[in-house]
Amino acid sequence: MATDKTFYLETFGCQMNAHDSEKVIGTLEHEGYRQVTSEEDAGLILYNTCSIRDKAEQKVFNRLNDYKKLYKAGKRFGVLGCVAQQEGEKIFERAPYVSLVSGSASYRKLPEMLSRLEAGESRITGLDDRQTDEAFETEFTSRQNPYRGYITIIEGCDKFCAYCVVPYTRGKERSRTSTSVLEEARRITDAGYTEIQLLGQNVNSYSDPEGKRSFAELLAAVGEVPGIRRVRFTTSHPRDFTRDIVDVIDAVPTLCDHVHLPVQSGSSRVLKMMAREYTCEWYLERVEWVKAARRPISLSTDIIVGFPGETADDFIQTMDLLGQVQYDCVFGFKYSARPNTPALTMIDSIPEAEKAARLQVLLDRQREIQRVNYASHLGQVMEVMVEGHNPARGQVTGRSSQNKPVNFTSKQPIAPAPGSYAQVKITGTHPNSLVGEAV
Repeated sequence: MATDKTFYLETFGCQMNAHDSEKVIGTLEHEGYRQVTSEEDAGLILYNTCSIRDKAEQKVFNRLNDYKKLYKAGKRFGVLGCVAQQEGEKIFERAPYVSLVSGSASYRKLPEMLSRLEAGESRITGLDDRQTDEAFETEFTSRQNPYRGYITIIEGCDKFCAYCVVPYTRGKERSRTSTSVLEEARRITDAGYTEIQLLGQNVNSYSDPEGKRSFAELLAAVGEVPGIRRVRFTTSHPRDFTRDIVDVIDAVPTLCDHVHLPVQSGSSRVLKMMAREYTCEWYLERVEWVKAARRPISLSTDIIVGFPGETADDFIQTMDLLGQVQYDCVFGFKYSARPNTPALTMIDSIPEAEKAARLQVLLDRQREIQRVNYASHLGQVMEVMVEGHNPARGQVTGRSSQNKPVNFTSKQPIAPAPGSYAQVKITGTHPNSLVGEAV
């Protein structure tokens, strides 16, 4: 292993994985490691993995195969995250050059595992069972995002949706104390961040171990931390989405006017097969709460097409739901079987071509809905937080409070820095973004 203790880390998957990687980087740096930007320059190569969909999982093994030649050059490999927890020691069989396999709940053991790696051990595992009470909190977080600070407030999942592998890879639900969350929020603002995003597999299932605050009360408290201008949260589960969440968004201006509320299907029959434990009517009641808010709150969702047993009529009901809710954004996916999930026992009789056709119909319809929704912002002036620049187009890139991408021009001699804010007049719209000029 390289004597200068260098590492390369690539992250696959969700925002929680991205934030977990920030914690891993901070821990490695505290242990004397230095991050580099390519596998070839690293002594330790780490992949923080996602197993929510088959393609994400396959990407990791493809990447390992691409770089296994580096093993002969003395490199060491580690697989972290959900694929590591899911596959466990089978990873050593599939990729014998991997030396470290660790699920996310075991990252607190990283210093010990690194010491064993440095001592020459070649098969080190950090795997917790589902019942672990441990969470991965660290004061050594190395924040990689220049404009948004992430805080995980709850880990794991107790919902056991029929298609989802997360309860098996992330463990049971474990919430942090509201005191520790607020302490971290204050540290983030002291570091210069003005936007915080609260994270959880089911973020609104949060249950304060201290009994001090509900999820809505925690949102309000974070939003009132001095220096905070924006607070986001993701992902919400409809089962635990309560009216007080909408009330607090209305009451606290720093809470962003955007809710991501995955529905997965517009058919109550399919929702029952998915074990979502709500009906379409239940879900639409929560949508009505959002639409009745004093502030216009943007809604986005996740939808799975082609779940085992989904009929043409079930799919029509999902399309009807799109028309009724008028989402600002939909993340649509074809069903894919995941290891250990109850849906594996269901007959997946829908051909891949039919799944693909349904998905395309859904995405085409949603694109037209978004075209109308985004066009409604024409002529408005909105606050945009800068995220970066597109030199080829001479534009600044950013995001509105409703989480809509905004590309705009600025007459300032120096381009605004990521994390700064601009008032932007919207002069053009597309189905997935807004165009404007700073005013």
